Amino acid sequence: MGIEVPQTQMTAMAACEVEVKYQVADLGALEAALAARDIVLSAPIRQDDQAYARIGWEYGQSKIGVPFARLRTERGRHLLTVKTPVANELSCVEHETEVADRAQMHAAVQQMGFYPTVRIRKTRRTAIHGKMSLCVDDVDGIGTFLEIERLVDGEECSEQVQEEMHRFATTLKVPLTRTSDTYDSLIRAVQTAV
Repeated sequence: MGIEVPQTQMTAMAACEVEVKYQVADLGALEAALAARDIVLSAPIRQDDQAYARIGWEYGQSKIGVPFARLRTERGRHLLTVKTPVANELSCVEHETEVADRAQMHAAVQQMGFYPTVRIRKTRRTAIHGKMSLCVDDVDGIGTFLEIERLVDGEECSEQVQEEMHRFATTLKVPLTRTSDTYDSLIRAVQTAV
């Protein structure tokens, strides 16, 4: 029998990936603003993600404390990630590992009680600026986004770190629209609106 770990204790035991996300209205202006700070984006990488949710969870319900899985293929490698949002949807305890066979892992994830939600295909360019990782994503069907991410330990407040990253984003002085939604939610909203 497993031991139930309280949410606050789980947060203290593991590092969290914390991010802020923005829709980009003018990619050229963003690229110029980053270049002005000597932030150089990597070559583009194609990512093909399948998102999964726990059976019983549906869009519209809270994601806090609920584990979600993602199966990503990138440059021929397959990565399984399980994220559990803690403070909000963009602050997650995360575990990731490489797997050998995407089809077998897809079947295993479903057998473990998850169901596939949406497919997320995007082209990503990245850069590092201090403790932050910056991702410029061209996401099929929904547009271009800037994600700013940072790993935090149990001693740091996720929401405070998000506000610090948001302050950095505003200093770029380019048109950015902040969103608190994950890509799967954004894509699903577009798909269900059609």
